[in-house]
Amino acid sequence: MTTYLDCNATTPVEPEVRDLVLRFMVEEYGNAGSRTHDFGLRAQQAVQHARDQVAAVVDAKRDEVIFTSGATEANNLALLGLAAHGEKTGRRHLISTQIEHKAVLEPLEALAARGFEVTLLPPTSGGWVEADAVAAALRPDTLLVSVMQANNETGILQPIDAICTNLADHPTYFHVDAAQGFGKDLGPLRNKRIDLISVSGHKLYAPKGIGALVTRRRGFERVPLSALMFGGGQERGLRPGTIPVPLAVGLGLAADLAQRDVVHRTAKVRAIRESAFSALAHLNPQWNGDPARALPHVLNLSLPGLDSEAVMLAWKGVAAISNGSACTSHSYAPSHVLLAMGLDGERVRGALRISWCHLTEDVNWQEMVNAVRRLQ
Repeated sequence: MTTYLDCNATTPVEPEVRDLVLRFMVEEYGNAGSRTHDFGLRAQQAVQHARDQVAAVVDAKRDEVIFTSGATEANNLALLGLAAHGEKTGRRHLISTQIEHKAVLEPLEALAARGFEVTLLPPTSGGWVEADAVAAALRPDTLLVSVMQANNETGILQPIDAICTNLADHPTYFHVDAAQGFGKDLGPLRNKRIDLISVSGHKLYAPKGIGALVTRRRGFERVPLSALMFGGGQERGLRPGTIPVPLAVGLGLAADLAQRDVVHRTAKVRAIRESAFSALAHLNPQWNGDPARALPHVLNLSLPGLDSEAVMLAWKGVAAISNGSACTSHSYAPSHVLLAMGLDGERVRGALRISWCHLTEDVNWQEMVNAVRRLQ
């Protein structure tokens, strides 16, 4: 039986979440925009409750949560949605990192084509960007700083709290792509200096097709976002279209469970991590990124002399893993993240990402080790 070890690509749906989503698909199928009958009112109440649940994870308010189709849309709304304000105020400088997901890098490319100046900071060899490097790149016309919470390929946590401290006296907006860390690494996202937080449901045991953008006020002022789509006025006019009530309530419950069960989940994934380290050590792996700074459910490694495709083929039927971001796996391009970290080509070509979760069944690490040894 194949063990699923690709939870950074997508997680299984939590059983409690699945049951709630199905109930709102089959029984409570009202439109949250229909306010003339009980079906619509119950749907609206359920969506608002889900907003509360998402907001609670980052210590935000209900009306600061905008539901989207996922973190990619949330990233686009956060970055492109600030463009008009930047053009109006003459603040056209943007800061981000070389290791961001394409859902951030490509909107930044689009902004650069519109005349914005983009500074992409390199990471250390361990996989994180120094907070002081962010501070050093700030200018009076810096409109936005965008730094991910945790890298999707290496799992390395970025110094969000330290960046917040360095931004304390600067008016720039701070966006965090929290697709991988929301509901897992709870503390940093509660920092009030973060203005915008992107959330993905299917990385948090909710269904695919739902996410959120948290838009935190500064006092009484909202982040000056402009809509990218039009037609309906939902989500404060920033995300028109009928709210997918089953998906929204699923994300809400997933967020609530993430807080409720964080201790149990963390203990479970740490135990799996210890087993992985112990077993894989026999293969003399090269760890890509500092494991001490990684989320406890992610490892990125290269096995000397072995190509990642050969290892994944050897593990077929044993473990389902990936060799990079699911969003770029079709391209076979070398990982821009690992290249930015300064790793050589052979090591990048051999990179394997293993990621699990609290729902992961027992992993036969010894069988995985034996399969690799047959290649050596």
